[in-house]
Amino acid sequence: MSAGIWGKLGGAGLGLAIGGPLGGLVGGVAGHFLVDREGALFGTTPRDVVFTTGLVALAAKMAKSDGVVTPAEIEAFAKVVQVDERARPGVQRLFDLAKGTANGFEAYARQLANTFHDEPALLEDVLDGLFHIAKADGAIHEAEERYLRAVAETFGFDEAAFRRIAARHVRLSDDPYLVLGLDHDVDDAGLKAAHRALVRENHPDRAIARGLPPEAVAIATRRLAAINAAYDRISAERGLT
Repeated sequence: MSAGIWGKLGGAGLGLAIGGPLGGLVGGVAGHFLVDREGALFGTTPRDVVFTTGLVALAAKMAKSDGVVTPAEIEAFAKVVQVDERARPGVQRLFDLAKGTANGFEAYARQLANTFHDEPALLEDVLDGLFHIAKADGAIHEAEERYLRAVAETFGFDEAAFRRIAARHVRLSDDPYLVLGLDHDVDDAGLKAAHRALVRENHPDRAIARGLPPEAVAIATRRLAAINAAYDRISAERGLT
């Protein structure tokens, strides 16, 4: 979450139109009433704010899922949700409120799923960010895995998609093909074509060009590194140049 985005959350007036459970969460932090209707006086919801607010809320709920927030997870959260020091107290208030609120994570996940139903890559970004935080202490615990699966299901990802995303973060079967979403019998030309397509789809420059917040750009950068590492490993095994 950039300082600019936090400024949108905390600025004067009724500048947001998030609505729903995320709107209620931000309202509790910013002290504003947030509306949720098309053509509202203050315009439509900034999608970068919805993305970042949802990521913070789901990260907070995940931290609560196993009952322990480790220093490594806090550090990972700071890397995923990037703010300057002026904005950090506000983000912490948002995190703490989400962690303690009676609203379940399902409501936040559903609002994100509805907002970005036409951009599943952004929902994948959220899952990647959550995985990055969950694995920070060296392992994804059983409660965290159940949580991540539930969020993925709410987002509309099936088991194959969940395993593909998870394989970028943990060794499910130590299978680089799973990271790329490819079968082992793919030929060399198909492998190269798939890799080029994945690089195009996941390059951080694409996130920047779409005006996404720093969180999405950082997540895309890490995801592209995992994709390239998997491709390099397969290429080495096949003796490709």
